[in-house]
Amino acid sequence: MRHVEFSYLYRDGSNHKKFGRVIFSNPEQTDAGVIRQQLAQAFLEDGLFIASQVRVPEVFLFASGELSLDDHCYHELDSIRTTDEVCTDFHFRTISEFLSEVIQQDERGWRVFDPYDSKGSYGHLSATRWQGV
Repeated sequence: MRHVEFSYLYRDGSNHKKFGRVIFSNPEQTDAGVIRQQLAQAFLEDGLFIASQVRVPEVFLFASGELSLDDHCYHELDSIRTTDEVCTDFHFRTISEFLSEVIQQDERGWRVFDPYDSKGSYGHLSATRWQGV
């Protein structure tokens, strides 16, 4: 069975990057182009999303605790492709279940946060209201 690799990245304001990926099962054999289009509609402009809100691992450069003025809360869609590699999603979701979760999060609104805010207060941002970062 062909699975789907969801590849994404964290890109700080100085264009330093760190990549992550999750492989989902694809029992319906949904086309990778269709999946990418559905994700693009649910993510913010330029494929931005907040990883923790759709239960994929965060790949922040500041994970060690050293923040810079270039840091923010967004991850970015990199690519979608089919693969024969083993599924790696910790929540054992199919790609369809992941897509549903992303769409539901978009409908609720992405909860924006400032990495400098140790109290973790969140704002709300929906794809229709997003003005850029």
